[in-house]
Amino acid sequence: MTSTVLQQITDDLKTAMKARDDKLRVSTLRLVTAAVKDRDIAARAEDRCGGLEEKEVLAVLTKMVKQREDSAKTYEEAGRIELAEQERQEIEVIQAYLPKQLSDDEIDAAVDSVIADVGAEGLKDMGKCMGALKERYQGEMDFSKATARVKAKLAG
Repeated sequence: MTSTVLQQITDDLKTAMKARDDKLRVSTLRLVTAAVKDRDIAARAEDRCGGLEEKEVLAVLTKMVKQREDSAKTYEEAGRIELAEQERQEIEVIQAYLPKQLSDDEIDAAVDSVIADVGAEGLKDMGKCMGALKERYQGEMDFSKATARVKAKLAG
């Protein structure tokens, strides 16, 4: 695995374990490491021997944040506030390894740029636009927001 983000996570995990850092941070970093290794194993099964690229590691981290956001919402709806809070604390640990997230205005500008670059003319080009956004902004953008914006602009 050649990712600098993954190396940083591994180094931070070792440091946290040696310092007997808070258990939530250690367990979250272990979960991240395991998820990235699972993705790496899947990549090797697809005959990609070079390991994961940086954007793939960022995709794993983004997915983990999204899963925890969904879980926190579910826990809150079920009245399990302490579990929702734990999920949010895990999100904070994971987000520390993601690039700065784009603001709503920056997402709009990126969507406009991609639509122009791809030459999208209607909803049939939605997949091309989303693929280009994911290629350019992996880990930096909330793609659920981007999807809604692309759809609105292409439909309008």
